[in-house]
Parts: sequence; structure tokens; C-alpha cells
Amino acid sequence: MFKLNLTYIQTGLLLITAILGEQNWPYLLLTSAQILFVPLVIQLILQKGDWYTTIHPYLAFFSSLAIVFLQITGETQFDALFAALYLCYPLLTALFGLIRFLKRGFSHVEEFSIEMGMMYLALGGGWFFAYMAKINLGFSPLLTWLTAIHFHYSACLLPIFVGFLGRMYKPKSYGLTVAIILSSPMIVAAGITFSSLIEIASVIIYMIGIYQLLKLAYQAPFTHPIQKWLVRLSFSTLGVTILFSMLYALRHLAGLPSLSINFMLIFHGFFNAICFALLGVFGWSHTPVSGVRPLTFPVSRIRGGLVIGDTIVAKAGNSITKKGLVENMHVYKPHVNPLTLSPAIIDFYENTADYRLFAEVHWLNWFKPFACVYRLISKWVKQINLPLSSRKVEMTGTIVEINEQMDGRDRPRAWVRKIDGDTVFVALYSSHEHLGRTYMNIALPLPWSTMTGVLDLQQVDDELELTSKSNQFSDAGIYLAIHNYLPKLPIEEIFRVKQTSAGTLSANHTMWIFGVPFLKIIYRIHHKENTSTTINP
Repeated sequence: MFKLNLTYIQTGLLLITAILGEQNWPYLLLTSAQILFVPLVIQLILQKGDWYTTIHPYLAFFSSLAIVFLQITGETQFDALFAALYLCYPLLTALFGLIRFLKRGFSHVEEFSIEMGMMYLALGGGWFFAYMAKINLGFSPLLTWLTAIHFHYSACLLPIFVGFLGRMYKPKSYGLTVAIILSSPMIVAAGITFSSLIEIASVIIYMIGIYQLLKLAYQAPFTHPIQKWLVRLSFSTLGVTILFSMLYALRHLAGLPSLSINFMLIFHGFFNAICFALLGVFGWSHTPVSGVRPLTFPVSRIRGGLVIGDTIVAKAGNSITKKGLVENMHVYKPHVNPLTLSPAIIDFYENTADYRLFAEVHWLNWFKPFACVYRLISKWVKQINLPLSSRKVEMTGTIVEINEQMDGRDRPRAWVRKIDGDTVFVALYSSHEHLGRTYMNIALPLPWSTMTGVLDLQQVDDELELTSKSNQFSDAGIYLAIHNYLPKLPIEEIFRVKQTSAGTLSANHTMWIFGVPFLKIIYRIHHKENTSTTINP
């Protein structure tokens, strides 16, 4: 439950504001979120040991005092100052959300929803400051104020409530629902600002997300009956008010002059504040426990500079060449059985230097503009420097032992791959074990950071699959190590390796970002004894 002192204090401040405030009651819609709803919901997220846990009650109290003074003193020359004092609370809350995200990244979509809610609060605080300071952003004062409400409720409270729901129930459709809920506040704001057609389209998208969320709420296995109906009623309110948002967006096309902005303020604002926010705050007071577990696998300590290339090997290498990426494939037992896996696959990983590697790089069409921009950077940095052309090219390379003390992992080795003398990849290979499973642990040094791919090896008949796709108990994933942070990136990859003939292998490498494929690489791998030096790449 809530910490009683924060609940009573914030409720008391809201009552003082309601009784003594000089503004009309609609202004209490935003004030209720600022003083009561948002601080109590943020308090539910905080855990013992979080740096924000200690200061949050005091920060919430003093920022709320600033709101009280703004409401009971009327318009004064100090309004901008008090609004700035309040702004400290949204900004620090957003900072906490960002730091929380950097510790884990995209590994748990429900936690990402919570963190985005906290980060969106900074926009709500910013719009409120602009309104109180009379900063002209190109909109009427009323629209500026309504935008502040929008980012306190639909962009802050709603994503946090959605995250709480995901902690207890997360089917496959949950990720898409979160994507719609998180993107809709910005799309709706853009529609209101620029175009009625965009506004209508954005509300339709929002409706899809709201009703999908409502479906999940009625499917979720609540253990407390009171919580179940409070949460369902809270989300059901959105199912009703979103219909009036659609009618308001269609007001000109459908000839509905009665749906004025004043009507929407009274009806839409009142029900969202009282029925959605208040019931939601009480409903989620019994907060589901986060399923996040700390990551404990080893991460390479090696970081790059502005240019990667061969400099990593020069600094951390032992000048000892190795034949294979893996010393012995037996370390991946029992998930990979060397007795039934294709012998050529085993030989390739244990004696990689004995093979020639040809590749066809296929950027998907939708990603090619991004790939062109990225190529300008990667060609200079000399890391993950893939060609734009899909022409078959040969990748030459060497494998060198890396200093274990500098790297921090078990027996690391670098595989430097080049195309026509230009460095394409510098990958540092190692492995680690977790819960009886051995993972391939690959580090790609980047400027002042390292991207780490933890791959789970699966044998399919006599073929091998290496994947970064994971469940909550797996270490598999693509991570970015920056200082002490290790966020999981929204990138997934799968390698499928099979033997096509004696001494010849093929490998398909597919990558996704946010679940959408953007890159495919087809490898043809030939044993040097079975190939001619006249092979046309």
C-alpha cells in the first residue's frame, strides 16, 4: 500500500488548493495529477535502494507546495518561479526513469512502459511551465494548458498503469499494445497541432490500443477482487472517453458543433481524472512485483576509441593466432551434441582459419536510407562496416588471442574480418555459463562502449542455430555496455548454419529491430582444401 505519510500530506495539499484556490474547478484536473495522482503512482514504482526513493517524498511535497501557491495566490509576478520549482519534480522523475532504463534497456517491455511514463512527465512539466510563464509556443494558452494535462494523464499515468498490468499478464499482443499506447500521445499531439486528418488517424490508432488494453485487463489473472474491478473500471473509462475524443476529432466532418472544447473539458477531463486516474491509483496500490532479475554474465571491459579497426587487437592482443572461434564445441553440451551435429559445422568453429568466407549483404528496402547514413559513420569507425551492395564479397580474417586480464572474460579471442583490406568486423569471442547453459558471448567494441551479443546455441537435427532471442530466464540478447550500464537493445538476431556439401557450409544471418527485419546476410563457407584460389567472389 501507499506510504501513509505521503498519501495524507498530498491529499491535504489538494484539499487546501480546492478550498482556497482562486481558479475555476476545471483547473483542478491538472492540479489533482500534479499534487496527488502522479506522486502516489511514482511512489509505487520506487524500491528500497533506489537513489530516488529517499528524496522523492520531499521533492513531491515541495513541488506540490509550489502548485498550491500558484492556485491560491492568483496571477502574480512570481508565477514563472513557482512553475520552475514544480518543474524540478518532473525533470528529476524523468531522469530517474532514464537511469532505470539504462540499467536494463528493452529486456522487459512492461518496465519500459513504466519508464517512458516517467520520462513523458518531463514534457507535461515543460508545457505547464510554458503556460504559467506565458511563453508563446505558437498555441493558445488554453491549448498549452490542455497539452500539459495530456502529458500528465495519458502520457504519464496510463503507460505506468499499462506497465503494472504487464507485470501480471503479458501475452504476445501486449508488446504491440504498449507500442501503441506509448506512441499515441505524441501522434495525437501532432494531429491536434498540424492537421485534423492526422488527429483523426491518431485517435483511431489510440482507440485500437485502448480497446486492446481493455481486453487484456479483462483477461488478466487478478488475485484481489477489489483490485480487479477497480483496474477494469479505470481502463473502461478510457474506452468511453476515447469515443468522445473521436467525435470531437470528427466534429467538423460530422457536423457536431455541440462537442465544444468546453464540453470535452468537463466530460472528458472529469471522467479521466476521477474514474480513470483515481480508480487506477487505488486499484494499483497493491502493486505487482517486477520480474526483472539482475544480469550477472561477464561483459568485456574493452572499449574502443573514435576508430576501432585493428587498434583493439594491437592494444589487447597477445600476438598469438588461433585457428578457431571456439577451442572446443563440447563446452556447449548438452544443448549441442557434437556426436550428431554436422562435423563440418564443428570443424568450422574449431578451425575457422581453414575456411574461406563469402557474404551477400541484403539491407531491407525500408532500412536502406538509414544504412546509407550509417555507412558514412561505420566506414570511418571501421566497425560493423557492412557494404551497401548485395554483391557477393569475400571476407578475409585473422583470429588472435586477447589478453584475458584486460578483457575480463574467459579465454577471449578476436576475429577481425575485412573486405578488400577494409575492416568490417572486430568481434571478441568468449563464452559463459548460466543455470547450466553455456552461451556464446561476443563483444563488438564501439567508441567508448561495447555491444555484446549473448547467443543461445540450439541444435536442430544436424544443423546449428545461434539466437539472441530469449525468455525471462535466459541471458541471450544484444546489449550495449556504457560505463556501468548494460541496457538491452531492441535488436534480435538469428544465425542458422548448415552443411550443404562436403567441406561447404551455408549460414543465414537475420536481424530485427523492434521486431521488424532490417538486415539479412547470406554466407557461403568453403574449406580451403576444397576451393580454388580462382573462385569468383
